[in-house]
Amino acid sequence: MISAYTGTQIREAEKPFLADGVGAVLMQRAAYGLANTVVHELRGRGRRLYGSSVAVLAGKGNNGGDGLFAAALLARRGLRATALLTAGAAHEAGLAEFRRAGGHVLALTADNIAELAAAAAGADVVIDAVLGTGAQGGLRGPAGALLERLAQTHPGLVVACDIPSGLDADTGEVNEPVLPADVTVTFGAAKAGLLADPGADFAGSVHVVPIGMEAALPEPALRRLEAQDLHRLRPQPVRRSHKYTRGVLGVVAGSERYPGAAVLACRGALAAGAGMVRYLGPPDVADLVRESCPEVVCGQGSSAEAHVQAWVLGPGVDESAGDQLQRIRDAAATGLPVVADAGALPALPRILAPHQILTPHIGELAALLAGYGVESDRARLEGATLAAARRGAALTGATVLLKGATTLVAAPGGTVFSQSEATPWMATAGSGDVLAGVLGALLAQLSGSATMDHVPRGDRWAAIAAMAASLHGRAGAMASAGGPVTATAVARAIPEVIRHM
Repeated sequence: MISAYTGTQIREAEKPFLADGVGAVLMQRAAYGLANTVVHELRGRGRRLYGSSVAVLAGKGNNGGDGLFAAALLARRGLRATALLTAGAAHEAGLAEFRRAGGHVLALTADNIAELAAAAAGADVVIDAVLGTGAQGGLRGPAGALLERLAQTHPGLVVACDIPSGLDADTGEVNEPVLPADVTVTFGAAKAGLLADPGADFAGSVHVVPIGMEAALPEPALRRLEAQDLHRLRPQPVRRSHKYTRGVLGVVAGSERYPGAAVLACRGALAAGAGMVRYLGPPDVADLVRESCPEVVCGQGSSAEAHVQAWVLGPGVDESAGDQLQRIRDAAATGLPVVADAGALPALPRILAPHQILTPHIGELAALLAGYGVESDRARLEGATLAAARRGAALTGATVLLKGATTLVAAPGGTVFSQSEATPWMATAGSGDVLAGVLGALLAQLSGSATMDHVPRGDRWAAIAAMAASLHGRAGAMASAGGPVTATAVARAIPEVIRHM
């Protein structure tokens, strides 16, 4: 599991080491890890080290020092190294070491922005070491103009030192201009802002370099499940399991306008291993579900009378579907775990519980927050998705799974997971309905399972939702294989992903 922290948490953990006089040691470890990553990336691109060039954009603080020390190491390995000092001054020891290694130094002024931007753009590697995790806001003046020009020229390989300059380490919010990185080498631990949108758009792949202060870190601000976590948490039938012990899921989905949503939710649930799926809905939709998924037990009765362990509510349900909305009200009142798509929201109570998981995209979350009297401009929420997901969970009392390029899962108690396995090709109709079915199946199988015993009780619902998001994303990437994919294909790939966990 990847644990991510705010910049404040990292700086607090570093304080005892700095007080003990080992700050220089931490910086050397960071620089060594940064330089090694640059070497690895160059070799992975088929480039020789000797004769390649590196330009380090160095601010005046410790982030600039990390970059200068790393560039000095690279110069000693045969790279032509240039330092562009963005604030006139620079980290004294780092600059001295860079000069000793034979590096060339240029100072940025208002008069040479174009010249220095061209010099940096022509380098094989650009290291962004201008601002670190303690910076507030973005770059202005010549430094801002330099980064803006570089962002427009798209240099060959950009490596961010700890965090791309202008990106908020705590929230993932972006203060333009920001130079998009191909790789971010971050020190001690991942920063929360690197794993949340829009920050993840600018981070590239994230490499964590341990520097020796990790044992002092507190509880993380954000977590990300990895493949080994999915393997450990996944439902696993035993020899005497049967369909009822495997988890029975109820599905209230679909309407005359959107009948396919019910089919896709049921397919997702079956693919994710539910022992039985019971569908409740209009006769015409039920007929379509039977034809597409003969394993599903269909009916038109009341949710209150159904024997299930969890519910999927709302995919494809519009406000004119009165009978379906009543079934949603009855299902929510059972107290069982619930996956609630946006179509279910009009029928749900205002105050919910952590075992009720809402699955909005950003536009649906904006509408939800507006219903609670919160200013909810969509563009503003897109610029601060981590804060938006947390706000939604705090206001509703539910667990909120915010769908997006990076899917965030926020529990009302403050726990947040971030999953980013999906491919952009999954931005297609019906993909969210499959996700709802997958999540519902996992809730039905895991809500009382001993495999969740080691997960803190307050985090369990969010962990199951994060598992569903990861499984769904991996299935989509497998089904896509780099090209277009349908929601049906995503559902079909889910068993294969589970087999390969």
